[in-house]
Amino acid sequence: MVGKNIERLRKGKGIKQKDFISKMQVYGCDINPTSYSKLEGQVRMATDKELYVIAKILNVKIDELFL
Repeated sequence: MVGKNIERLRKGKGIKQKDFISKMQVYGCDINPTSYSKLEGQVRMATDKELYVIAKILNVKIDELFL
């Protein structure tokens, strides 16, 4: 549901996927490239912790991930 929005916001900030995954890991999200790719591809849903961390990295409110 939020995968495409996350991808759009990430790319809008010029952050490469591998760098984004590294930042998520620094914030305590144990995510691998395959799992993150599935999230952006809307194959799997994001956990609440992932949404929190993603919003923090992108410097947006969690609500904005759903728009």
